[in-house]
Amino acid sequence: MAALVVLASVIVGVVSTAVLHGQLVARVDGQLHQATERAARAVDDDEPNEQFPRPDIGAEELLRIPGQPVGTIVALVTSEQERVVAATATIDEDGDIVQLSPSAQVSLASIPTDREPVTIDLDGLGDYRAIGVPLVQDYAYVVAFPLADVNATTTQLAVTIAIVALAATIAALALGALIVGRALRPLDRVTETATLVSELPLARGDVALPDDVPVDDERTEVGRLATSFNRMLGHVAASLSAREQSERKVRRFVADASHELRTPLASIRGYSELTRLHGGELPPDVVHALGRIESESLRMTELVEDLLLLARLDEGRELRREPVDLTRLVIDAVGDAQVAAPGHEWRVEVPDDEVTVTGDASRLHQVVANLLANARVHTPEGTEVVVRVARVRAASAASAPARVRVTVTDDGPGIDPAVRASLFERFARGDASRSRRAGSTGLGLAIVRAVVEAHRGTVEVASEPGRTEFAVELPA
Repeated sequence: MAALVVLASVIVGVVSTAVLHGQLVARVDGQLHQATERAARAVDDDEPNEQFPRPDIGAEELLRIPGQPVGTIVALVTSEQERVVAATATIDEDGDIVQLSPSAQVSLASIPTDREPVTIDLDGLGDYRAIGVPLVQDYAYVVAFPLADVNATTTQLAVTIAIVALAATIAALALGALIVGRALRPLDRVTETATLVSELPLARGDVALPDDVPVDDERTEVGRLATSFNRMLGHVAASLSAREQSERKVRRFVADASHELRTPLASIRGYSELTRLHGGELPPDVVHALGRIESESLRMTELVEDLLLLARLDEGRELRREPVDLTRLVIDAVGDAQVAAPGHEWRVEVPDDEVTVTGDASRLHQVVANLLANARVHTPEGTEVVVRVARVRAASAASAPARVRVTVTDDGPGIDPAVRASLFERFARGDASRSRRAGSTGLGLAIVRAVVEAHRGTVEVASEPGRTEFAVELPA
């Protein structure tokens, strides 16, 4: 708005000043023509001198003609080739006739005698409007009027327009700021509401969206925007509610199904073990079938337990909150992994003192055990697996440690980048370099992420050929 007002003011000022200046100069030109006509009549009234035509009509005589204003300059020019000023004079403010300086005479001698007015700058006198009129033989006379009044009037108009334009610009900005501020006030509310929505966790759970934006006038652009935004919020709220209801039904179904499957699986496993304890000798194929039934029922039981755990974590059930010594927990988990996979090289790096967090000890043990099982299952024998526990200080706090970091690093073949993004999803399968082996359900890392997030922590993975590291951070 300021740029537009200033631009309009500049255009109005330039055009107005130019038009006024042109009109004033045209008026001076008219006065010049009248003065030359008076001089021509004065020359014609005298008898010509054959030996030297009109030398007796000098500059001073032409200035004494009635009607010549103050500041008028008259010059008699001789010699068409050399352009020499024979006589010059001007009328000062006291009405006296004075002579001009040599530099001013040179400027007057350069005026063409074509009866067309031109603007010249005379030394010490300022801008003048001059006209040249030819006489008999090689003589001419020049009449000039000052432009001081014209320039003063033009400057005064330019200054006036500049002052008015500045005041108008300030007033327009103040009034425009008020009007635009009131017009865009609903847009500020739309922005605030959109910011609140962008900060909400929309990925899961019930989402309470902010109230609709008040609409002052639906006929304005901002009003129509606010109305459309409110409709969008309503659609998003309905979609999120439908999504949450659907997910809640699925979680409830998974939890109920997992819970109901525990009993028949336990019965199948128990009957198969009871049959193996039968006193009589069984055929080898029956023994093999019973063994397979036991192993598959055990694997099915583990899968059901994992699904039940994930369903409970999705429902947001509170975990136990008690002090947990991560140092002892990691040492025990690595000891179990070493017994399960003696072909791997296991190494533990923990502080000498206890590293304690608040959480569910059994679930945190399951996190470490799943990470170790992932390293054991998906790397070849001879792979070195290093488990570290360290305190991590917050970047903005120099006091007590804020986080505890547990890392599991191996020097195996690494993870395919194509599956790294979905590594923590349920039933995720790795590539050939970390192929799925017997006993893997694809839920281990999903449980790791769910348990860590339930403890308000984070889990990340970084992998390249020859080095893979899972990092878990928990509040200290």
